[in-house]
Amino acid sequence: MKNTRYTLLDILRGMTLISMIFYHGTWDLVYLFQVDLSWYDGPVGLLWQQSIYWTFILLSGFCFAISKKSFRRGLEVLCASIIITVGTLIFMPDARIIFGVLSALGTFMLISVPMDKILKKINPYIGFILMFSLLLITLKINEGFLGFAKLYICPLPKAWYANLFTTFLGFPHENFFSADYFPVFPWIFLFWSGYFLQGICARLGFMKYLSPFHIKPLEWLGRHSLVIYMLHQPVIYGVLFLIFL
Repeated sequence: MKNTRYTLLDILRGMTLISMIFYHGTWDLVYLFQVDLSWYDGPVGLLWQQSIYWTFILLSGFCFAISKKSFRRGLEVLCASIIITVGTLIFMPDARIIFGVLSALGTFMLISVPMDKILKKINPYIGFILMFSLLLITLKINEGFLGFAKLYICPLPKAWYANLFTTFLGFPHENFFSADYFPVFPWIFLFWSGYFLQGICARLGFMKYLSPFHIKPLEWLGRHSLVIYMLHQPVIYGVLFLIFL
């Protein structure tokens, strides 16, 4: 980052990482070790999952706006996503991860690098409102229509949902399955919402308040989030395997 490390961003990322570890641990209990947790498949589990990924993507867009090494970071994250995809296809094909959240974050960073000069010319208030509106309107495109929550705007052409490339974009073909699916659309709009949110914070002079205190363990987790993301599932599975052995 440009001149300083904004500790609050690391703390938030660290807190979200802990939440994700517990969420995935619960997923393992339910789907791999057949523990009956009926609430997990309901609204509570969905809200828990979405809070994690929305925070990660929004924070990633925010941090992209102040990062100097976005291209290299994007490549690192994308390579990590490929490793996870290959690993799950080999060892856990029934819970394979194709176009998961790491794939999304790496792709968004690489797409945004050449667009950064254009994005910087947009008023951040207008940019945030536009991107968040587009996010809401396109939240259901993976299901075949525009809309969000109970709002149905219009159907999308079935021809768009054709193959692996359209699936990557956000239009999954009929037989596609992934335990973790975050395509380009609609989620790049959340990433760019974070980007413009940083611009708003900068204009309001809020950036100086993003290092209010230190929580060293959470900051450490936040700074090493990619490595921990890569390792946490095998560790959780190993621990649970020993417990239920």
